[in-house]
Amino acid sequence: MAGPDNKDTRSIELTDEQLKQIVAEADTGGRKPTGLTAQLLLVVALAWSLFQLWIASPLPFSLGVFVFNDTESRAIHLGFAVFLAFAAYPAFKRSPRDRIPVVDWLFAAAGAFCAAYLFIFYKELAGRPGMPTTTDLVASVVGLTLLLEAARRALGLPMVILAVVFLGYIFFGPYMPEVIAHRGASLAKGMSHLWLTTEGVFGVALGVSTSFIFLFVLFGALLETAGAGNYFIKSAIALLGHMRGGPAKAAVVASASTGLISGSSIANVVTTGTFTIPLMKSVGYRADKAASVEVASSVNGQIMPPVMGAAAFLMVEYVGITYVQVMKHAIVPALISYIALYYIVHLEALKMNLQGLPRREPLPWQRVAVTTTMTVSGLVILSAAIYWGLGWAKTVLGESAFLVMGALMLGAYIGIVRFAAKYPELHMDKPGETMEYLPEIGPTLKSGLHFLLPVAALIWNLMVEQLSPALSAFWATLFLIFILVTQRPLFAFFRGTGNFGATLKHGFKDLFDGLVTGARNMIGIGIATATAGIIVGTVTLTGIGLAMTELVEILSGGNLMVMLILVAVICLILGMGLPTTANYIVVSTLMAPVIVELGAQTGLLVPLIAVHLFVFYFGLMADVTPPVGLASYAAAGIAKSDPIKTGFTAFGYSGRTAILPFMFIFNTQLLLIDITDAFHLILTIVSATLASMMFAAATQGWFVTKSRVHESLLLLLVTFTLFRPGFWMDMLYPPYDEVPPTELTRLVEQAPRNANLRVWVEGISLEGRDISKGVLLPLGEPAANARERLNQMGLTVMALGEDVQVAAVRFGSQAEKLGLEQGFTIKTIELPAENRPDKEWMFIPAFALLGLVWFVQKRRARREPAPRVAA
Repeated sequence: MAGPDNKDTRSIELTDEQLKQIVAEADTGGRKPTGLTAQLLLVVALAWSLFQLWIASPLPFSLGVFVFNDTESRAIHLGFAVFLAFAAYPAFKRSPRDRIPVVDWLFAAAGAFCAAYLFIFYKELAGRPGMPTTTDLVASVVGLTLLLEAARRALGLPMVILAVVFLGYIFFGPYMPEVIAHRGASLAKGMSHLWLTTEGVFGVALGVSTSFIFLFVLFGALLETAGAGNYFIKSAIALLGHMRGGPAKAAVVASASTGLISGSSIANVVTTGTFTIPLMKSVGYRADKAASVEVASSVNGQIMPPVMGAAAFLMVEYVGITYVQVMKHAIVPALISYIALYYIVHLEALKMNLQGLPRREPLPWQRVAVTTTMTVSGLVILSAAIYWGLGWAKTVLGESAFLVMGALMLGAYIGIVRFAAKYPELHMDKPGETMEYLPEIGPTLKSGLHFLLPVAALIWNLMVEQLSPALSAFWATLFLIFILVTQRPLFAFFRGTGNFGATLKHGFKDLFDGLVTGARNMIGIGIATATAGIIVGTVTLTGIGLAMTELVEILSGGNLMVMLILVAVICLILGMGLPTTANYIVVSTLMAPVIVELGAQTGLLVPLIAVHLFVFYFGLMADVTPPVGLASYAAAGIAKSDPIKTGFTAFGYSGRTAILPFMFIFNTQLLLIDITDAFHLILTIVSATLASMMFAAATQGWFVTKSRVHESLLLLLVTFTLFRPGFWMDMLYPPYDEVPPTELTRLVEQAPRNANLRVWVEGISLEGRDISKGVLLPLGEPAANARERLNQMGLTVMALGEDVQVAAVRFGSQAEKLGLEQGFTIKTIELPAENRPDKEWMFIPAFALLGLVWFVQKRRARREPAPRVAA
């Protein structure tokens, strides 16, 4: 326990400027130069945003000018990131913040040149693949060195150490322990692979950063500049602030909403936390708990569709599915994790008997119930309304639907602004300012409804028009730019205040600020994806992936649960020093194939998306994990609490939602895989939500009242049964019937849309290993015949008597990602057992047991005195 002497040094309240500095140091760079230097940085950041908008738009191909291929775009993207990293991030703590030293200008120029080397000399490099000249090697070595220095400044030393370890592994392979040894590589081969091809630094991760991530981060920055962040916070407080522990519940919902428009957990903490943390403390939350609720809420913001964290866009490339499918698989776990966190906050309020903030005029409970339900499920309702309510427009109007919906959006925007102009403008309260009464619900909600329109446009583009994520974000951003420039003049017109010139000028200033902020927010992500490319490149060059499979198999003894725990621990350890995106790239590259492979050998066929979401969830802990969790430091600064204690408390809150990744590995219905009908969908969501809440109650030691040990154990048993009912049903009935492989053609042709087929394959791999494993074939859309349908996933088969053999596997296809190779034999097919009862029947004893615990605790609660109201 810290003594009074050092308490003050650890629990220091940070000023608003210091909080902004924390965000700047982590996200945008800590330097604030003045004069011409400041103007130059603004121009470079603006140029980067404009470049990204240009390559995302249809204009280059329509006009036939400034058309860049993927490799050229990646090189320019990294050139901007490296230049701004050296210009914006000081080398050391003592380095000047108000100017840029000459050596940093040299590093910035050299780093940008080396990064753009692939663009400048693209034709020459294409003419001599695999034969680098001395100049090529010098550019590669200097570029790689400067990239690592940029990573040290923007991301911290752990990322650099990890990258250097993998670089060392490339060149010193023969001297490694036998289990991971390889023949090594020359300097020319290593540098050429990492810097002059798209296998290393300029690989998939940087490509996703260039194509998708930048536009979504820019979209968020512009929405925040427009005032959407303040609107979401005030709306959540107005709706939920009156409940038990209301400000904490508002923090959860506000952070979920702000997470849609903020690509940074730290920025989310500071945006919402400066307002919600003091309110939480005012109703009785302990300082570290108030800060922890905000941290856990803000970090979870990255898992909420439609705009998820940067790593979610990498899944599109790594798993080989569309972003809409990623959103579909992620939506239920995201909602469940937020509901569980909301419930944890409620239990904390019950334990301490905390009250909410008063309203000026009390509202009837019916209205409160309706508004609360709408708040929690607002995003789902908005997505569903657009998809099902307006989806018919695409069918009826065809190609012109895009233009018609654009005109409707424009009309809706003007109409909503006219309606909102009747209510006062929302202003962000000063940090630490006390609130006597809650904002009024009606005026607060109605004053910023137009902020939902760009999100609606994004959902329309993704789900109805089914545009690519990049093009979807481009059109939504274009609409948002229009709103940003015109909202102030329109409000001035409808309110009759005049002064249109000044308001229009202010709108363009907001646009300029948003474009610059979006670019500076991308510096760290651009550097992270490029640096992580070193690790990815090492895997493809040395084949360490196979060595990792053997190593993990030895450590886990072939037990999948032990292996999953091992992967989670690796994520958490790396999370102590790596940012979320880099953590995901490293662990998914090394461990995701291992889980799929070993799971297949034991008969548990885990879809690749489930494994990647598992890694993604634990990678999010990077911003929480002590001792380096910057989100915890920022929240502790607002709450005046110990940052280490805050980090551990936040880790505990986030850890209570960490049961989800384990559960959707074993029960993929949580990812909306193999859902048969609407009733099945509702039952899955309700049971999983209830299970997550019971897990929170068990680990909090409080349900209706304080739980006894045996009651917590019973709640854990209920949780397990609701999450994985098949575990008990498998003991009573075999889950699958075996069918001969000769039935493959018929089964593929008859399978419904997006069905999966379980097959067992045997053979000898290209490395000479004997393989016997299960594979889950994703059949996708129906086709004219079985051959065409299998070809969609890159698989060609041929019958050989009683066996079916893999004739060909297309490079880069889903079949290749599943580990199928030419020459493998399909030995058997497994279909769900026909006479087996549905596993959901196991919910009945689980609900009965839950009812018993509730009844016992309810009866005990009546006899116990009510806890004292917290001071």
